[in-house]
Amino acid sequence: MTRTDLLHVDDADLYHEVRGDGPLVVLAGAPMDADSFAGLADLLAVDHTVLTTDPRGIRRSSVRDRAAPSTPQQRAADLARLIDHVGAGPAALAIGSSGGAVSVLALAEEHPDSVAVVIAHEPPLLEILPDRDELMAATEEMLAIFETGDRLATFRRFMAIANLELPDEVVEMMVSADASPQEVADEAFQYRNMYRGTIGFRPDIARLTAVSTRVLVGLGEDSAGELCDRSSRVLADLLGTAPTMFPGGHVGFAMDPAAFESRLRKIDF
Repeated sequence: MTRTDLLHVDDADLYHEVRGDGPLVVLAGAPMDADSFAGLADLLAVDHTVLTTDPRGIRRSSVRDRAAPSTPQQRAADLARLIDHVGAGPAALAIGSSGGAVSVLALAEEHPDSVAVVIAHEPPLLEILPDRDELMAATEEMLAIFETGDRLATFRRFMAIANLELPDEVVEMMVSADASPQEVADEAFQYRNMYRGTIGFRPDIARLTAVSTRVLVGLGEDSAGELCDRSSRVLADLLGTAPTMFPGGHVGFAMDPAAFESRLRKIDF
């Protein structure tokens, strides 16, 4: 059974779901919402308490000020509050993917007592890449395109920056002209409020290697050559570890939850 709830904090209402019983596992995305992790959460809930959430400003998690930025540090604080709120913490494991991977890195830095093991799965950390300046300039161009209202051109620019390749018809389908008002609002919040803070996050390597939380870098086996493959490998090298490989690509946990879960269970957490 999935239990849903809202945690009210000063500047936001945090939607979250809780499944199962046992050691706590947190699954976090940004801008991905709780639904993106449902398949994996159901599998893990057989013997774990599993917490999923919509990040602040996305879907069912509202914010008081939709002009205010959503930073990795804020999202980490939200996760720490949610872990306390569900009463099953500290978490045995927190897995974050993409922007959520940046959130759990901030969680390990700022709230290490909240979680024993963190897996940052393909964090888009442009700040640690050697071509950071070019990538940041391209990102600003993309965000400027978004403000013109051309959603398709924005997404195509995003794909080019991320070194992702999809057929044109798939790209056009993903940026549907009949997107719901909620989808349009979430997209705007992502680009305007979330994007710069996420890609501009610079991990505190000294802090991450000193805290009690064990930090692993997750990487999809099919992500070779993509932007997040590069940033994940650089981060792992900075931490003095090797990437922890998972089946699939950037969203392997959603495309094949069973394969992802099988690999995850081989990790000591």
